Amino acid sequence: MAADHTRYVIVGGSAAGMAAAQAIREQDAMGTVTVLSAESDQPYFRPMIPYLVTGRKTDADLAMAGKGPYTADGIDVQTESMVEQVDTGRHMVAVQNQPPVSYDRLLLATGSSPYIPPEIEGTDQAGVFALRTLADARGMAARAETTKHAVMLGGGLLNLKAAFALLERGIQVTLVVFSPEVLSQLMEPEDAGLVRRALDRAGLQIRTGCAATAIISGSTGVSGVALDDGSELACQMVCIGKGVRPTIGFLEESGLDLDQGIIVDRMTTCSDPNVFAAGDAAVTFDPVTGDRMLTGLWTNAVEMGRCAGFNMAGRETAYGGTFGIMNATQIADEPFVSMGTVHTGGGDYEVHVRGTASTYRKLVFNAAGDRLVGALFVGNIAGAGMYRYVIRERMDIGAIKGLLIDQKLHYGHFMQF
Repeated sequence: MAADHTRYVIVGGSAAGMAAAQAIREQDAMGTVTVLSAESDQPYFRPMIPYLVTGRKTDADLAMAGKGPYTADGIDVQTESMVEQVDTGRHMVAVQNQPPVSYDRLLLATGSSPYIPPEIEGTDQAGVFALRTLADARGMAARAETTKHAVMLGGGLLNLKAAFALLERGIQVTLVVFSPEVLSQLMEPEDAGLVRRALDRAGLQIRTGCAATAIISGSTGVSGVALDDGSELACQMVCIGKGVRPTIGFLEESGLDLDQGIIVDRMTTCSDPNVFAAGDAAVTFDPVTGDRMLTGLWTNAVEMGRCAGFNMAGRETAYGGTFGIMNATQIADEPFVSMGTVHTGGGDYEVHVRGTASTYRKLVFNAAGDRLVGALFVGNIAGAGMYRYVIRERMDIGAIKGLLIDQKLHYGHFMQF
């Protein structure tokens, strides 16, 4: 290989890694692009895996190659390649049961792994899942064939999607949440009324204010869950959705700066100038507050991955930052958008709430009332993009504050800025 042919190595084959691979190939037609993925499957669209549980989608439907911006041309994806160590001095990564791989530019896009609370006994039993990978979805789909009742531990977004996948198959589902209400990361308990009623209409059973202490097993695996209030729930499947943690354990001796995740600058560069990081494992920043933060959103991972890929290939590109908590989705038949600061307890904010029988809107302003810092829309999410823009650009909203509160803002009003 000619000396000027750059060797690009990417650790992780999901959103950030594959977006970076595509960006590199767009800029550099000659260098080698190698993706090392610990999974046995070729890259796929992770947000779609609940559809595999329902049976609405197949493995082929989830495949990433040739769909959207990812062409897969000229990119070598090596599956079942678990990276165990990074040697930044020798520009080399150690791969489990394989020869080491050398690099000129390295991207760490290892994503995150489900957090399994160590205080819960029996989490290694057959029938216990954390819906994170395509392999997890296959296992849940197979177990669903003999499951009458499933218990979901945790009230986050992914666990709710998994719950609805099982409900769609006619399985009884109980959600166990320690928090006072579901989706506690995206809204406060008093904000969740419409979403909670939608879950009730869909047939989801919800137990709040309690937690699992043990998973009970029998001859075929899971047979029940013991709760800290002394009760037990008989079931044949358990899905744990207690959040995720960046996959960075293999970097402890790398010499790279770590703090919960991999520290990067605005060019997605790590403390070593030849190493980059993107996606769930990267510690980036909130453009509104400037605070360091982690993000688990697919769209952010793609944007960050493309930024990293461009920089690796020599096209200087700054990452715009991760805009706080930003989720737009639908639970049951209820759409909602949560963005920026929506948890106001103990803080100094100006809050405006308006609700009807079918809609709920919460706007959070700073203490001075001259800047919008967060918004939550449930039921009617029209205009959410404009509110996102106002928050992200840290606009002085004095002239349009009433329009914001009354939901009368339209794009024409931005002409004055």
